[in-house]
Amino acid sequence: MKDIHEVLRQKQAKYAQLGKQIEMLQQAAEKLREVAPLLAESDEEDNVVLSEVDDSQSDSMAAKAGAGSTGSTASKATRPSAPRWP
Repeated sequence: MKDIHEVLRQKQAKYAQLGKQIEMLQQAAEKLREVAPLLAESDEEDNVVLSEVDDSQSDSMAAKAGAGSTGSTASKATRPSAPRWP
């Protein structure tokens, strides 16, 4: 049987650790709230730049794929990868 004081000490340590994690997550959320309007304002400009980058990447990948690679790698190389935003 476990000692009640040891179990209590472990629970309190876990509680303190969870409290710190919650505080850090709240701080991160506040920072994200500050940055979110900046991202929303420049969203249109970013989409134009990203589409230009995607076009140039897909053109260079298609050129590499046509230079002597197999069909399965060529289909993977020509597929542009879009950036993923959380």
